[in-house]
Amino acid sequence: MYVAVKGGEAAIANAHKMLADRRRGDRSLPSITVEQLVEQLALAVDRVMAEASLYAPELAALAVKQARGDMIEAIFLLRAYRTTLPRFGASLPVETGEMVAERRVSATYKDLPGGQVLGPTFDYTHRLLDPALAGDETVEPAPARESEGEPLTRVADILAQEDLIERAYAGDAAEMPQEPSGDLTREPMEFPMARDLRLQALARGDEGFLLALGYSTQRGYGRTHPFAGEIRIGEVEVEIDVPELGFAVSLGRIRVTECQMVNQFAGSAKLPPQFTRGYGLVFGQSERKAMAMALVDRSLRAGELGEDRVAPAQDEEFVISHADNVQATGFVEHLKLPHYVDFQAELDLVRRMRAEFEARQTRESDTQEAAE
Repeated sequence: MYVAVKGGEAAIANAHKMLADRRRGDRSLPSITVEQLVEQLALAVDRVMAEASLYAPELAALAVKQARGDMIEAIFLLRAYRTTLPRFGASLPVETGEMVAERRVSATYKDLPGGQVLGPTFDYTHRLLDPALAGDETVEPAPARESEGEPLTRVADILAQEDLIERAYAGDAAEMPQEPSGDLTREPMEFPMARDLRLQALARGDEGFLLALGYSTQRGYGRTHPFAGEIRIGEVEVEIDVPELGFAVSLGRIRVTECQMVNQFAGSAKLPPQFTRGYGLVFGQSERKAMAMALVDRSLRAGELGEDRVAPAQDEEFVISHADNVQATGFVEHLKLPHYVDFQAELDLVRRMRAEFEARQTRESDTQEAAE
């Protein structure tokens, strides 16, 4: 596309060399390793995995390194790599109720079975730069939890015992679909979308975009009055059904963040007053993204629950069509590509319109002078 640029292909090759040089930086410093990124920049790696729809910490770290820390470029790289992988099966639904939680907090109940588990969080830090981190500081090992490894009761289940919250599946449990409605990584989007497809799109949507939309719902643009019912971070087991064996086989464990928002609902002619749910689930440790996802998920259910759609966060096509940062990046950054012919056409049009404008102004001026 840039063959008209001075130097042609040679210039492009040199641009690649310059990029590699900037990526490596000062040669007197050791090159950062993929292992270091996985262990010490884990939250960046987790975001890349979540928005690329591929759980592969080492590959995500490699993408971060190759992209020089540009998160969206890294997400693009990993998502492009994912398209080259073969599909040999689909995993069974993950049972998050059996999660080995390293963090579990609720804003709805002070005392919970299993307790509030603060875990690794920035919530109680002072947001002051720590000069000690500039060097290789000594860090004490984390304390072990007494009940570590035990599944914890869900907050939603506590409310469900009194029938105060909607069921996870509104229809007959016997008719609950066992397969998702589709796969956005393989099929084009069509509107309106089933909720599971919306959740797929939100799970890999841009964190900043969803955060802004979630914030807008709290400021009155589609107010849903949310409570953080429960936020969990921990490992879950992924299994795949093997027909030849007649039972499920474990593929391993992955870390996920799950959020269930509890929202007010006044009820309708068919439903009694009860709480409703907003749901978020993402790869890795990313509670801000999971919370924003849960807020937006609940807002997008406005039509389903008989509520008026009055805000951007309640508009399914607006939200889903603009949530994907790879698509958004492609559309914005394509403006860097040559548009010489288009611009010359626009330039010619503006010149002709300006000439017509000036001619009209001259005629009007002559007419006015003649009248005087």
